[in-house]
Amino acid sequence: MDRFIYKKSTGVTALSASFADFKYKKHSHKEYALGVTLRGIQQYNLDGNFQSSYQNGVMLFNPEQPHDGMAHDKTGIDYVMVYIEPKLFLEILEKKEIIRFSSPIVYNYRLQQRILNLSCAILSGKAEALCSELLLSFADSFTQPNLFMSYRKDNNLTRKAKDMIHSSLENVLRLDDICRELDISKFKFIRMFKAGTGISPYQYFLNCKVELAKQMIEKNKDVYSAVAECGFVDLTHLNKHFKSIYGITAFEYMSSLS
Repeated sequence: MDRFIYKKSTGVTALSASFADFKYKKHSHKEYALGVTLRGIQQYNLDGNFQSSYQNGVMLFNPEQPHDGMAHDKTGIDYVMVYIEPKLFLEILEKKEIIRFSSPIVYNYRLQQRILNLSCAILSGKAEALCSELLLSFADSFTQPNLFMSYRKDNNLTRKAKDMIHSSLENVLRLDDICRELDISKFKFIRMFKAGTGISPYQYFLNCKVELAKQMIEKNKDVYSAVAECGFVDLTHLNKHFKSIYGITAFEYMSSLS
């Protein structure tokens, strides 16, 4: 049976997941995502390459890095993930500039144990002080410079487009308005945005809407206000897109927070 359990502590979201037939739709997270494959072979498309994480593989996702996700076969997979806000992650690592992981999958025992210890503490409801200490221990695992590379920033047009998208998530995406503001043709803009981000403007917009709804559910514990304020047609509409990204519906996610 498919299982997705989310818990949050000290600004970090932990996930324990197990599934066989489920497939994640292409999406991205605003956080750094670090995970460990516990059983089976976890596969996904990332930056134009097909990745396979075997048992004990440590998966490293950069913020806003589009990917999907699936099990290799019917035997399924078990894995854990921790999602860390960029500002918090950089503070832990004592970095000033956004960094990117240079390898999508590594087999690093020390880092693997740090992820497992932190996810276990959050999922089992340990004290926030302990979770913070375990989070700080991540700094020791990233002393190897080959795990990082410099971050390629968005070009000005992409950055402006993202700002415009974020400013009106409750509305319908209006490409004509964005292109008029940027003084660029619609099709040239779509190609430019996808080349720079790996995801189409509409996919990015929808992803941001679902992320905003998730934040509102965490804050207000009210799934229906998230539906209304994020501009979804109804709860079914939100649930459909929420499940394609997080494995469970928005309503199930809200229930898991109690």
